[in-house]
Parts: sequence; C-alpha cells; structure tokens
Amino acid sequence: MNGDTLYSIGELARRTGLTVKTIRFYSDRGIVAPTDRSPAGYRLYDTDAVARLDLVRTLRELGLDLPTIRKVVDREVSLPEVAAAHAEALTVQIRVLRLRRAVLTAVAERGSTPEETELMHRLAQLSEAERRRLTGDFLDAVFGGPDAAPVFAGVMRSMTPELPDNPEPEQVQAWVELAEMSLDPDFRSVLRRLAEYQETEQAVIETTGPRRDIAAVVRDQAGPALAAGIDPASPQADPVVAAFTAHYAHLLARPDDVELRRRLAARLESVNDPRRERYLRLLAVINGWPAPESLAPELDWSVQALRVRTQQ
Repeated sequence: MNGDTLYSIGELARRTGLTVKTIRFYSDRGIVAPTDRSPAGYRLYDTDAVARLDLVRTLRELGLDLPTIRKVVDREVSLPEVAAAHAEALTVQIRVLRLRRAVLTAVAERGSTPEETELMHRLAQLSEAERRRLTGDFLDAVFGGPDAAPVFAGVMRSMTPELPDNPEPEQVQAWVELAEMSLDPDFRSVLRRLAEYQETEQAVIETTGPRRDIAAVVRDQAGPALAAGIDPASPQADPVVAAFTAHYAHLLARPDDVELRRRLAARLESVNDPRRERYLRLLAVINGWPAPESLAPELDWSVQALRVRTQQ
C-alpha cells in the first residue's frame, strides 16, 4: 500500500467495519472528506481516511458528539482537552445514575408511596451544602444548637454523615434513609431526651470525677447474665441489677432507690430505641466505618429487670 492508494466508499467500509451509509453521513458532515472523485463522480478516499474513521468510531463509542469530534479530527481542539472535559461530564452523569438507582432500589425494597418516593428523590439530589444544613439542623435540635454543652462537641462530630464525592449505591441509600430519620420530630425528641440525661450526668461528673458510661457498664454486667439464661425478673438477677444501679447512683451522687432505678430504666430505653441503633448503622455505611456493636439484648434485659423492681 502506498500514499497514492485511493479507496471507494465501499472499500473503505470493508476496511473500517463501518457501513457505507455511516461513512457517507460522516463525509457529508465534513468529518471525513473525500480526497478525490472517480471519472463517474464517485467519492474516493486516501489511507488517512481509514485512520480518521477509526478515531471517529472510537470517540463516538465513548459518547462524544459529532461537532466535538469534527474539532478533534480537524485539530481545532486537542484530544486530551476533550477527553478531560468528557470524563468530567461522565463523572456527573455517573453520580446522577447512582442516585437514581439508589432511590429506585429503596422504593422497590420498602414499597414506598408516591409521596415517600418524591421525598427520597429530593433528599438524594441535595447538594453537599444542603446536606450539611439538614444535618446541622438535626444535630442542633438534638443537642441544643449554639448553646450545646461543650461535652457534646465530639458526639456531634461522631454523628455527622459525610457522603463521599463518588458514593457507592449502598451509601446513597443509607444517606436517604438517614436523612428521612433526621426529619422525624419524634426521633429528634428521643435523642433530645437522651442528650438531656447525658448533660445532667456530665454536670455531676465534672465535680466527682470521670465515670464509665452507664450503657457500657450495663452491657458488661447484663451480658453474662443474659448468656447464662438468667430471667431478669428472677432473684438470681438481683446482684446484677444491684451492680449497675450502684454504679449509676455513684455517677449521679444519689442514693440507689426506686426513683433512681426508674430514671435509669428510662435512660436505657432511650439508648435502646431501635431508631437510634439504625441511625448509627446507616452512619457507619455512609462514612465507611465498621458496623457498631448492638447493645439491644443487654439493654432489653436490663430494662425488664429494672421495671420489675420498680413496679408499685
């Protein structure tokens, strides 16, 4: 083959794998112009046309539009510049598709109503700034806003979702569900009560010295009893209950009486609200953290044990 070789449109189609109709279309658009014409007036193309058509086919398969392709093959713009711009556009498209997939998956799994579907779609489309505002409003409602106690600064950071720039579908689904939960006034009230318990306890701790978190103490005391099959209402449970109520009494600098045990039961019920555990699990998915340990069995056992012993 030499540089003077010319191909008819049919020969060019066989060499490139494109149809005659497609090559004619590109030729009419000036993307691959004919080099000459035969005596009968048919278009003829040189060897450069083969390379141009190969490039055009590749760029089309990558999703570039014809005006852009023409600029590339005519060297009006460089291929790297076009590739970078197109890659950025595809990144946006991929993010949008992931969001749509996440919403549709959630709708299918949860059997959502049209109203719920619309809300999920809106939540999935929020910008980073809008997500931060929604989260900030939720945490302010729970912890007291600008007047929040200093002890809550770390807790608030640990409860803040950080959806990555290129989230996985399960992270988007988790964000949508978490955002819905954060809009629930009843859930906010549950966490607000828990924050008030913690604030009261912290005020005492500041004067008496640090103490272990009561939920951790209950877990350590109730866990073995639960594993041993001890009924929370049985006399065998009395020493276990006495151990963690004594710790709570010491934490609050109060006597271990019926009122303290009722307060502790209410405190543990707030911690054990299934929505709180669900929030933390969703948060772990969004932020890429390990799944949190569930305290539900130990807390259930402890609340039952306290309720039995405070009934009058």
